[in-house]
Amino acid sequence: MKKSVKTIFSVLALSSLLVAGCSGGNQPAPSNTSSTEGAGQEEKIEGKLVIAGNGATVEKLMKDKIFKKFNEKYPDVELAYVAGVATEIVAKVKAQKNSPQIDVTYIEGGEQEKGRVEGLWQPITEKDVPSISKISKELAVSENSGAVINFTPMGISYNSELVKEKGLPIPSSWNDLTKPEMKGNLTMNDVTSNFGRSALIMLSYANGGSEKDVEEGFKHFGTIAGYMPTFAKSAAQLQQNLQSKSAVYTTWPMARSITQKKAGLPLEFVVPKEGANIIPTVGSVVKDAKNPEAAKAFIEFLLTDEIQTLFATEAYYVPAVDVPLPEEVKKELEFDRSKIVYFDYGILSKESGKWIERFNKEIAPKVGK
Repeated sequence: MKKSVKTIFSVLALSSLLVAGCSGGNQPAPSNTSSTEGAGQEEKIEGKLVIAGNGATVEKLMKDKIFKKFNEKYPDVELAYVAGVATEIVAKVKAQKNSPQIDVTYIEGGEQEKGRVEGLWQPITEKDVPSISKISKELAVSENSGAVINFTPMGISYNSELVKEKGLPIPSSWNDLTKPEMKGNLTMNDVTSNFGRSALIMLSYANGGSEKDVEEGFKHFGTIAGYMPTFAKSAAQLQQNLQSKSAVYTTWPMARSITQKKAGLPLEFVVPKEGANIIPTVGSVVKDAKNPEAAKAFIEFLLTDEIQTLFATEAYYVPAVDVPLPEEVKKELEFDRSKIVYFDYGILSKESGKWIERFNKEIAPKVGK
């Protein structure tokens, strides 16, 4: 798909972000972008730092490895993690606006943009976080309100064993989600979720629309609703439905598909022929955070080669900066970058509430019918 859209990212190609086997022309960042060695030479930062982000794999990675490595570098910082879905985290930060209890958020781009509109984030510059200079300009965040740490494409996953066993089609198009064979074999999130919202918009793109015109998306969601007993309310429920084999297909990110495949599910991931959006994960400093210096140091730390590689090898997110990766991981993270569709997150932030209301009124009553 060649249609261009105005986004928080530049609409230049992402080819410069191909996960190469070398670090390209990137120059070493200033002192606090080095490896975790030499902690004693770093500027002294102390106090408590509260980070909020997704649970499950991300929470485990943060607590088990990233926090430990950060404390090797900054031993006087006490770290705490608040797990939750992005919408809940933004709501929590908003509710605490007069007395922030969270210093850093690590959430998806769409929800980060909602927070930006609400004035929840402290702008950061290269002076604050030097490694921002290493992030491709295609991933620049509006008003410097955060830094993209990594990303993953959205698409369709399917259980290859069940597809073969049941004689079901291998999906190649977003419109395949409306095929009769999907009935009883599909699980999806509703539009309150980033995953469901992405599917709605991509179904619109696949039929001549966009985030500016989601009529076709709603039309196709009406058909899809009749194929399922319910729309899943969370990514965890999608995962459970796949693991229990009550569903063969779902729409979610490549990173989750690979993670589940590594755990033993025979999942394959498809970037549909009409294209796929990417889901960027953005690190932001909460406005008036209690520990802003530690917050900026933490975001800088997430952009170091070591942690970027850790996100790629442990959680299968594509790095936001050019870092050398093991050949096997590079291959697993490959997808057709020419098919990327860039969403205008300003429109998503403005229209999502209306889409949810319309979904509840028009689509939800059609579930299972």
